[in-house]
Amino acid sequence: MQWASLCLTSKKEMNEFLFVFQLESWPDFIRSRFNYTVYSISFPSENAAEWKKLFKPCASQRLFLPLILKDVDSIVYVDSDILFLQPVDQLWGFLSQFNSSQLAAMAPEHEEPRIAWYNRFARHPFYGRTGINSGVMLMNMTRMRSTFFKNDMTSVGLRWEELLMPLLQKYKLNITWGDQDLLNIIFHYNPESLLEFPCQWNYRPDHCIYGSNCASAEEDGIYILHGNRGVYHDYKQPAFRAVYEAIKKYAFGTDPTTFLLDPLEDELLGTTHTYCGKSHSLFTKRLTRSLANINRRTPRG
Repeated sequence: MQWASLCLTSKKEMNEFLFVFQLESWPDFIRSRFNYTVYSISFPSENAAEWKKLFKPCASQRLFLPLILKDVDSIVYVDSDILFLQPVDQLWGFLSQFNSSQLAAMAPEHEEPRIAWYNRFARHPFYGRTGINSGVMLMNMTRMRSTFFKNDMTSVGLRWEELLMPLLQKYKLNITWGDQDLLNIIFHYNPESLLEFPCQWNYRPDHCIYGSNCASAEEDGIYILHGNRGVYHDYKQPAFRAVYEAIKKYAFGTDPTTFLLDPLEDELLGTTHTYCGKSHSLFTKRLTRSLANINRRTPRG
């Protein structure tokens, strides 16, 4: 598997060193399973400053991946606050489900329109009933580079690189969430180009903060946890922080049930005073299954 990191912000050299040092410190049985390349953050030179300040310093970088990684066919993009609770391979599998017109995949921004953001507050076009969230995104970049996208600026379809700056110029006073809003505008006019996957693949505090409203997670557990709103680092959503801290403390090579799953379940029991904590079983359901699969594959000594 090839990993690419394209987001090095302040103190670039130190961040790059620490990132590489952490990866190289992993034991050989983990490290041997992937290759990685570290790229510097990059924006079009003419408008770099404008793109950098669009939302957060690295956020709009994802818009330019098809133009930066010109020899790469497809990627899985995830924000830096993503935790996988089962193997990433199954997310990658969505790419094989694309029909002939689909070139990207994302989850809805919300499941419940009554408490969703886009349909209540957006001042621009957005995808579907409640918009899409770009924190977990699959891209067939070969198709993205060759497609002419419908838009509301001209009757002629525009290529990806021709579309981005005109969209920003038209909507920059009306967008709140930066590049995610631009993606919503693009796929509003090109819905046939998007595969929508269930919310369990991009489970955020919004899915439980007012009560559980992600049906796919209720049925089968959370596949990918997205800790937006800074919830891994404050105490507003202790269930999310508990998962982050448990994974952070876990040491490769130790028994994952004893030193990861069991302590996590104990911590989650202390979060049931919150709505997200009341759904604590969803946070460990897929992790439990993933660890069981690992144990079945691991030969006994």
